[in-house]
Amino acid sequence: MDSHSPITVAVTRFEDLLALGIVAALEADPSISVVARDVTPARIETMLRVHSPCVLVANAGALRDLAQLREITLAHPETRLVLLGYGLSSLESAQLLAFGASACLTTGTQVRDLRHAIHLASRGLQLQLLPSTPDAQVGEPLLTAREGEVLVLLRQNRSNPQIALTLGIGVETVRSHARSIYRKLGVSSRRTLLTPPPPPAAATPARRHAPSKADMSLRQRR
Repeated sequence: MDSHSPITVAVTRFEDLLALGIVAALEADPSISVVARDVTPARIETMLRVHSPCVLVANAGALRDLAQLREITLAHPETRLVLLGYGLSSLESAQLLAFGASACLTTGTQVRDLRHAIHLASRGLQLQLLPSTPDAQVGEPLLTAREGEVLVLLRQNRSNPQIALTLGIGVETVRSHARSIYRKLGVSSRRTLLTPPPPPAAATPARRHAPSKADMSLRQRR
């Protein structure tokens, strides 16, 4: 892409007010050209073939699953994905980056940060900017390309020998990649990786204890 040409950007469907804000913010930047907006999930593939935008700003919550993200990045490597989502955790963001996203931002991101992410993505860099991590992490992906492949198979509950056979690597290498993945994603084991977090427990009322004989005797004296 010519360094003096605007960055072509497409925007998927978001809620009305959020969508208007995103498009208005991008169109106000002369270095960005919005070539498609309000793209529904069913139209993403067709839009990418027709417009081939440099960056796709996508609603993370509208993705079918992580496999769809992988499909998009493999089929359209010329398009970088900037994902916006409500309440993205560090773990979710790390997984999205591992599967090919160039940036993961919350919907509360400031305009300048969204524009910054688009510019970095257009240059092939990655960005993770979450409320829990005030400083953006830019540069190498959180997971390596090989670790991303291992993560896909781990999430399919494949055994280490099956992963080794699929990727053409040794079982011990799989174990090494798995340990690195767990460490980077902040989980302790494969079971933790595959198990969704439990819902918050409802507050239980304090149990009222029956009065003791001593208490009853004291009350009778009073």
